[in-house]
Amino acid sequence: MLMPKKIRYRKVQRGTLKGLSKGARDVHFGDFGLQAIEPGWITAAQIEAVRVTLSRKLKKVGKVFLRVFPDKPITKKPAETRMGKGKGSVEFWVAAVKRGRVMFEVAGLNEVEAKAVFHLAACRLPIRTRFVKRVVENVVV
Repeated sequence: MLMPKKIRYRKVQRGTLKGLSKGARDVHFGDFGLQAIEPGWITAAQIEAVRVTLSRKLKKVGKVFLRVFPDKPITKKPAETRMGKGKGSVEFWVAAVKRGRVMFEVAGLNEVEAKAVFHLAACRLPIRTRFVKRVVENVVV
C-alpha cells in the first residue's frame, strides 16, 4: 500500500473539499487521463486496485502514471468505545481529490483502448470520473 515514509503531524483534521483542484488539471505525462468530476477521498487500497487493473490491461504496451498519493491519515476509534479519551489511531491513508484533478494517465494506447481501460479503472473508484485527452497547443514564435 502507498503511504508516506515520514509526516510532520501524525493526525490531521478532516478538512474541506470545496472548489476546483489547484493543480493537475491537464494531462501532462501520458496521452489520456482519468479526471475527477466530483470531490472525495481516494484510499490507498483503491489507488492500488486501479494501478493493478491498469497494469494488467496494458501488459507491456503502455505506461501508467499515478498523479495522486495518499498523504492524509484517517483515524478511527475502536468499536464500542466511550466518548472522550482523545482521537483514535490511524486506520488508513487517503488522497483528498478535488473536482478537476487528473488522477491517472496512460501513454502508448489508442483512444478506443484507453477508454476501455479507464472504464474498468473508474469502476474501482468511489467518485465520478471522466475520460480526458492531452491538449497540444500550437505555439507560434
